[in-house]
Amino acid sequence: MTAAPKIPVLIGVGQVKHQVNVLENAVEPLHLILDAVQHAIGDTGLPQDTQDLLKSRVDSISVVPTWTWPYENLPDLLAQKMNVRPQYLETNEHGGHNPGFLLHKAAARIAEGAADIAVVCGGEALASMAALQKASVKEPKGWTKRPHNQKSFFEVMQDQSYMSDSIGTQHGIGMPVQVYPLYENGLRAHRRQSLHDNICESAELYAKFAKVASTVPTAWTYGQTPVSAATLMVPTGKNRMISTPYPLLMNAFNNVNQAAVCLLTSTETAAELGISEDKWIYPAGGAGYHDSKDFWLRPNFYSSPAIEKAIDEALRSASLQKDQIDLFDVYSCFPVVPKLVCQHLGFPIGAPPKTMTLLGGLTSFGGAGNNYSMHAFVGMVQALRQGDKHHGLVLANGGVLTHQHAIILSTQAPKKFGLPLGQADHPAPEVNVVPFDDHAEGRATIETYTVDFDRHGKAVRGHIVGRLRHNDHRFIANHADTSTLIELLHPVLEAIGREGLVSRCKDGRNLFTFEKASSL
Repeated sequence: MTAAPKIPVLIGVGQVKHQVNVLENAVEPLHLILDAVQHAIGDTGLPQDTQDLLKSRVDSISVVPTWTWPYENLPDLLAQKMNVRPQYLETNEHGGHNPGFLLHKAAARIAEGAADIAVVCGGEALASMAALQKASVKEPKGWTKRPHNQKSFFEVMQDQSYMSDSIGTQHGIGMPVQVYPLYENGLRAHRRQSLHDNICESAELYAKFAKVASTVPTAWTYGQTPVSAATLMVPTGKNRMISTPYPLLMNAFNNVNQAAVCLLTSTETAAELGISEDKWIYPAGGAGYHDSKDFWLRPNFYSSPAIEKAIDEALRSASLQKDQIDLFDVYSCFPVVPKLVCQHLGFPIGAPPKTMTLLGGLTSFGGAGNNYSMHAFVGMVQALRQGDKHHGLVLANGGVLTHQHAIILSTQAPKKFGLPLGQADHPAPEVNVVPFDDHAEGRATIETYTVDFDRHGKAVRGHIVGRLRHNDHRFIANHADTSTLIELLHPVLEAIGREGLVSRCKDGRNLFTFEKASSL
């Protein structure tokens, strides 16, 4: 007879922030994470000798991959520094969904009895890294030795060498700062919203997030005057346009030093160690889904099947309805992510009945790289422990709206285990794949678009995702001429749905123009 699953429970959480004032104070992710581990162990409320016992029994360490530094084996290095020998050492490929994915797997491990006490953690020191780069310091004193001159993901991101050759990279598109705007513009047109109303909505949303972050001690902008909606919506000065419609302050802010840790065990072990039940928060349900990594093959640009399925399955596995969720924290690298969540849940996007963030999102709180949602789990545990709320949902998003992981935490023990390992990662439900033509010729209609700007505020390249009129196949193109680029930036006229001509140029790219179509 199969034994009943053990009941996983979060027993301790910790997070740290380290603001660099001088170069000599630059700290690496390893040390930030170790500091947060100590905070999480202390958060259990146990006496010191029992804290030491708890630490010695850690047999699972899961680490969100860090952008900052190219560690050879960060989970093993953490184990060495903690003086423990876990049976399970785990990390994953890069992506902001990893806090949810790794927490889910750790909870499943505990439920199966395969692990006793699990550490799930992550940290970034991108503020340190930026200071070191500015000073041309490649090998900072006191940091873990760089393995074989390997580049960090942050360094690879800077030269964009991590992007594989594709029809997207051929046209100069694929970075998050370009793909999320495609969805914002697509969602705006789908809702028949004006360009002005859309930017006002995004500005008001992020102004609210900024107010939240200003009250959270571990937020990068804690204590600062929150940026106003009026400032957010004007692309000028320090808020220069990046890719339409998002200026800089609607993009994630990377240069932070932060780390966060969650400790999990079973209710059996928590009781044995003497951890008070008012510290216990239960992982009640969870699910992970992903859409195609090739954004041009997705069904549309105004919804996310992976977001929808992850949320629905997390609710189902927790035996809860959406109205029973008291608290949300949605990974908000760009405004479109919480908007898509609101759309799916049936909440008014401009005024959802419950705030979509506990921390303030990636622009105002920080949590850059892959680890924002680990901070969200810490914040959710702390909020639920207050006693007046019972269920909270964290959505962790990774890639370019590619990977989604929803986790529900609760003050109440679940009726059944809601995070089976098989639910940790699935492709999104089968949808009709849109036929795609690498080489496009003929009359075409714009499905979505964005325009890249340089650091001086000049529009430099238009990106068009469109449909060919003769077969309805999708294509990617760049702008063909200056007049087309200018029309893509029109402050009132909606570009989506407009017709033009697409043709292939000598370098193999597709080019789209309004000019030639209007002259026919």
